[in-house]
Amino acid sequence: MSAACFSFLLLETINYIEHYGLTRNKLSNGKYERVLPKHSWNSNHELGRIMLYELTRHSDHHYLANKKYQILEHHEDAKQLPFGYPASMLLSFFPPLWFRIMNPKLT
Repeated sequence: MSAACFSFLLLETINYIEHYGLTRNKLSNGKYERVLPKHSWNSNHELGRIMLYELTRHSDHHYLANKKYQILEHHEDAKQLPFGYPASMLLSFFPPLWFRIMNPKLT
């Protein structure tokens, strides 16, 4: 039970930081614009890349969903997390601090 709870917390924390505050525009035909690297947060920090098997290059995964995780690329035009994924995950557990750091980066 505790492993399941920890796994769920980890999954949702990563999902939260990968997409925090980013939106896609709705087009005149009612559909949303194509997913681009700017629609998810990236991190090019070495430790996080190694620990999380390139999950930190999340923007490339959304942009080219069929691409294997081993060859995901860094996109400069994607929003960049100020810290690696491990530090960002911890920071997200302290919402006032998370908002103070991340909200200015949304503009």
